Amino acid sequence: MQIPNSLKKIGIEQAIDYLAKDPEKNMPKLMEWTDKFAGDSFVPQRNAIRAAVNDPQNVYHQLILRILRDVDIEVLKATFVNFFLNANIIGWPKQDAARKKYNCNVPWAILLDPTSACNLHCTGCWAAEYGNKLNLTYDDIDSIITQGKELGIHMYIYTGGEPLVRKNDLIKLCEKHSDCQFLCFTNSTLIDEKFADDMLRVKNFIPAISLEGFEEATDGRRGQGVYQKVIKAMNLLKSKKLPFGISACYTSANFESITSEEYYDKMIELGALFVWYFHYMPVGNDASPDLLPTPEQRTEMYHRLRDYRSRKGLFAMDFQNDAEYVGGCIAGGRRYLHINANGDVDPCVFIHYSDSNIHEKTLLEALTSPMFMAYHDGQPFNDNMLRPCPMLENPEKLPEMVKKAGAHSTDPESPETAEHLCAKCSKYAECWTPAAEALWHGSKAEAKYLAKKDAEKK
Repeated sequence: MQIPNSLKKIGIEQAIDYLAKDPEKNMPKLMEWTDKFAGDSFVPQRNAIRAAVNDPQNVYHQLILRILRDVDIEVLKATFVNFFLNANIIGWPKQDAARKKYNCNVPWAILLDPTSACNLHCTGCWAAEYGNKLNLTYDDIDSIITQGKELGIHMYIYTGGEPLVRKNDLIKLCEKHSDCQFLCFTNSTLIDEKFADDMLRVKNFIPAISLEGFEEATDGRRGQGVYQKVIKAMNLLKSKKLPFGISACYTSANFESITSEEYYDKMIELGALFVWYFHYMPVGNDASPDLLPTPEQRTEMYHRLRDYRSRKGLFAMDFQNDAEYVGGCIAGGRRYLHINANGDVDPCVFIHYSDSNIHEKTLLEALTSPMFMAYHDGQPFNDNMLRPCPMLENPEKLPEMVKKAGAHSTDPESPETAEHLCAKCSKYAECWTPAAEALWHGSKAEAKYLAKKDAEKK
C-alpha cells in the first residue's frame, strides 16, 4: 500500500525524535525505516549512508552524530522533510515525469539572484561588477518557486550579489514555501542576532558561507576585517544550533591555503557541516586567466579531497572534479539552472548567456528554449567526466551553442562575448586535457561511470 505523503512527513518527524534519544542505537533502525519509504529510489546514496550508520569507525558516522548533537532538532526535522522527502523522494519522480513529457531538462535545484547588490567588492568576482540596481521582486521569486514546485522542484539556492541584502524577503519566502529547502551562498557579514532567530523560526534556510582560506587570504580578497566578521557569524549560528556550510573558491593564488589539511580541519573546528569547493572561472571582461588553477594544482586537488573525504567527517564536494559522480555537466537545467537579478534564465551560474527571461516566459518555456535544448542535446559535453564544462574544458562548444540558440550576454554592465570568454579558457583546456586523460583512464572513475550507464540502460 502506498503511504500518503502527509503520513511520511509525520513519520520523519517522529523518527528524528526517536533518533535523538539514543543516536548510536537507533540510527540503524531509522535506516530500515527510510528504506521502506524510499522504495527503489536513490539506492546508491542510501547504501553509502547505511555504511556510515552501521560502522562506528566510518568518518561519516561521526559527522551524523555531530549533526544530531549540534543542530536544533526542529530545524533537523524540517531539513529532513524538505530535503529528503519533498526534494527527493517526492520531487524526483515528479521531475522525471516532466522530463519525459516535455522532452527537456527539468532541474533538481534552481539558483536565484535576489539582488545584484553586495556590501563587499571581492577580487575576481563578476557579481561585484554588476552594480546594485537589479533585483528580483518578492513576487518574482514567489512565482519562480511556485512554478518550480509544479515541476517537483523543492530546492532553491540563493546567489548574488549578496542575497542577505534582501534577507527580510527571503525569510518571508521561507515562511510561505515551508515545504521547500533554501540554501544561500553568502559572505555572512549581514548575519545578526535577529536574522539568526528568524532562521531558527522558519527552519528551512541554511547558509553556505564564503571563505577564502585563513585570515590573510580571506581579507586579501574580500577586504580588511572580513575574516573576523565571518568567524563572528559562524559562532552566532553555532550558539543557536543552526546548520551551516562553507563555500570555497580555489584559484592559482590561494590554492595551497584553501586546500590544505590545516584549513580542512579548521572548517570542521568552526562547525561547518559541509563545504562546496568551486574552481575559479574567468567570467567577465576584466577577469584574470592568471587566477585559473594550473593542471598540477587541479590534479592535486583531485587527490587531496578524495583523501580528506576518506579520513575526515565533513561532507565535501568539488563542483568541477566531482563531475564523474553526476555524469558530467549538470547545468542547463539537467540538475540546476540560474536566474539572475534581471530575470534572465542562464544555463549555469558561471555561463551568462540566455535566450529567456522569467518576465517574458514561464519556467517551462525557458527549459524548452533553444539555449536550454542545446544543453539537453549536447550533454555530456565530453566522455571524460573530468572535462565536463562547455566553457572551461571544452571552450569550442559554448560559442557554437550561443550562436545557434541566438542567445545574448546577460551581463548588464559589461557584456562579454562567448568567444572572448572561451578564449581565456583555451590555453587552460589545452594544458588540462593530458592531465584529465591520465586521471580518468588511470583511475576507477571511468569504470564506475560506464557501469552506471550500463545499469541505466538495463
